[in-house]
Amino acid sequence: METYKNIKRPSKEEQELAMQSYDALASVLEQLKSENPEIEIEETEEKIKIPLRVLKLLAKILKVTSQGNPISIVPIATEMTTQAAAEFLGCSRPHLVKLLEEGKIPFAKVGKHRRVKFEDIVKHKEEMKSNQEQLLMDMMKSDEELGLYDS
Repeated sequence: METYKNIKRPSKEEQELAMQSYDALASVLEQLKSENPEIEIEETEEKIKIPLRVLKLLAKILKVTSQGNPISIVPIATEMTTQAAAEFLGCSRPHLVKLLEEGKIPFAKVGKHRRVKFEDIVKHKEEMKSNQEQLLMDMMKSDEELGLYDS
């Protein structure tokens, strides 16, 4: 799996090409009726069938790229090493292992190594963010009640 450190922002040329491609694909997607439309590669004149859901995902990728944002695609069922999971969460590997051992994030052991599903790491990160937002709201409310913060 490509690490997040290696992901680069698209160049201006890539952004412009992505915008042109997105505009063309978005207008075509509205007209498609088939669940598996056939597309043609102009250079080779080869025709291939692509699931409609994949074409819609490609459109999203093109839109994000055209906005200058880097993108990475990770299959949902991907298993990560503890080091990769810790990097994704922005914490140390020992801290992540502690979370795993406390049962806060599910994991499986392969030999002596722990593996964590990407979807479980994303779920934990979303829960952490939600908890942080709630704590921040509670702090603001408490400050307002004590007269320390004007709303």
